[in-house]
Amino acid sequence: DNYGYLTWEWALGLRGYSYPLVLASIYKALQLLAKDDVQLLIWVPRLAQAVLAAFADVKLYSLVRHLENAETAKCVYFCQLCSWFTWYSCTRTLTNTTETILTIFALSYYPIKSSKMGSSCKYLALVALAVVIRPTAVIPWIPLVFSHFLKEQRKADLILHNCIPVGLVTVGTSLIIDRVFFGEWVLVQLNFLKFNVLQNLGTFYGSHPWHWYFTQGLPVILGTHLPFFIHGCVLAPKRYRIFLMAVIWTVLVYSMLSHKEFRFIYPVLPFCVFFCGYSLKHLKAWKKAAASFLLLSNLIPALYTGLIHQRGTLDVMSHIQQLCSNSDQSHAFVFIMMPCHSTPFYSHVHCPLKMRFLQCPPDLTGNGSYIDEADVFYSNPLGWLNKEFYNDTLLPSHLIFFSVLEQEISSFLALKGYEKIATIFHTHVPQGRVGSHIYIYRKK
Repeated sequence: DNYGYLTWEWALGLRGYSYPLVLASIYKALQLLAKDDVQLLIWVPRLAQAVLAAFADVKLYSLVRHLENAETAKCVYFCQLCSWFTWYSCTRTLTNTTETILTIFALSYYPIKSSKMGSSCKYLALVALAVVIRPTAVIPWIPLVFSHFLKEQRKADLILHNCIPVGLVTVGTSLIIDRVFFGEWVLVQLNFLKFNVLQNLGTFYGSHPWHWYFTQGLPVILGTHLPFFIHGCVLAPKRYRIFLMAVIWTVLVYSMLSHKEFRFIYPVLPFCVFFCGYSLKHLKAWKKAAASFLLLSNLIPALYTGLIHQRGTLDVMSHIQQLCSNSDQSHAFVFIMMPCHSTPFYSHVHCPLKMRFLQCPPDLTGNGSYIDEADVFYSNPLGWLNKEFYNDTLLPSHLIFFSVLEQEISSFLALKGYEKIATIFHTHVPQGRVGSHIYIYRKK
């Protein structure tokens, strides 16, 4: 129906179409079955992601069983299923999630000493696929591929018959898919590298000290698995050092980039879980107590972050969605006054409703004094609103914002005749521009 929204990354060719194409195919299938109602559009991709994550968990189990034995495999599997961060992330349609799942699949074909499952072509193809979806997927695999290369007797064979063909096929396919949708030749992986590494423009979205992943990132993701991880690293035989190398190397590389997020190091979690399981298996007398501790200490954060924490930005979408079925849909205009990309957009609305949110593309012109729309708005919300909506005919029918903003713009709301129609819980720990609740105001 020609409505929707493309973020600035697509204009720059920083994102490839290969991964969205999978989700678009699901949407297309639903449309052909005349089942494309909004609830299915929201839930089916999540379910597909969950099924993939479940397959990956089983793959991890069978890998450890081949490398070690059934008992160690059970312990690793248990640690994986306990991890609060896995619960939190594995059903999200983030590229990081798919990158992690493909990393587990690839690992199950990686030729480790004493592994009977090794297949160079299979694991390299899965790694290449992960790199097409998210270029950073290459980072954890650099030490692994390098180690494989050093041990391989037939080095020329590995490069000529495996690496080069796999690389050409995956990058070629990705190039063709992007050519079709962009309408020109775009090498997304190169653009991604230029933007995030060479120009370091990711810092626009916040920067952290170099040690953040070591002092906060990894400890938070691992949670109560941390002592088991350390214990497992000490215990595990030499042949698994390469897994630890992959973890340390990945965290070091990401530490060099100033923009840091928890989800970026999600792909090393399965490696860490391997050591946790190894530790758990060797805690002979304490095994039951340790397992109970892991389960209980992870269940609470998993349930809290999955069901309660920061849920308002999703809940608010069902209120917006109701405007689609109203007769005055054509007159409705929803303005989301929140830090940018706080809420989903048309994927959760699925009708040509007029919507707008505060923009925050980074400056690509090299202008030193550049400030994005969201920052301009937050520096003086009242002044911005009066200037933007100088004429009453331009006013949105619905305003959506965090509770922290209400006080500041109350005079505008009263003057223009807005009334509060909904209060939605968001978080117990409001900070900065993010409030504890979300308010929906409607123009009378």
